[in-house]
Amino acid sequence: MTRILLLNCGPHSDASHGYRLAKETLAASGISDAHITERDLVQTPLPAIARDYALAITSNAAHDASELQWSEQLIAELEQHDVLFIVTPMHNFTIPATLKLWLDHVIRIHRSFAATPQGKVGLMKDRPTLVLVSSGGFFAGERAKQADFLTPYLRYALASIGINDTHFYPLQGLVFGPEAVAQAVSEVRQPLSEKLSQALATA
Repeated sequence: MTRILLLNCGPHSDASHGYRLAKETLAASGISDAHITERDLVQTPLPAIARDYALAITSNAAHDASELQWSEQLIAELEQHDVLFIVTPMHNFTIPATLKLWLDHVIRIHRSFAATPQGKVGLMKDRPTLVLVSSGGFFAGERAKQADFLTPYLRYALASIGINDTHFYPLQGLVFGPEAVAQAVSEVRQPLSEKLSQALATA
């Protein structure tokens, strides 16, 4: 059975519009909760990257070194799942600090990527990845009023470890009242559901 890793990255946790839509979409897909692993990066924050981690990396420490414990745990968790589903807000034009810290643990030389003369080469298996991006304003489409550094950065960061099958779904205009929220959810619900169904069929 396909296994899904659901990363929830925003400060509203399970009260966010993005998380609720993600859970609704997963429930409608028919996949059981037993095959979904949730990691809330706010409710259970990750430790910061500190000097001991940096020294372990530069000294080519073993994968099971204690300094790399969190990194190894998060990479192994990602490896054990067939689909990655990221629910994130856009903070100041890009990803929030919670998601950046997860990436800092997961993007690790000799483990999730190899350094070559041509640049980073991903060592992880590609997998369907859905990214639901919540924003108070508009950053995509004809209504966009701000720059979007989140999409290109996250696409590039995931590709550096081998994840290229990445699809973004903007949940925009959420500060403009209940009607705007309902419209945003309505615009995203069907394409998100269709892509999840495809991912479950091919993963």
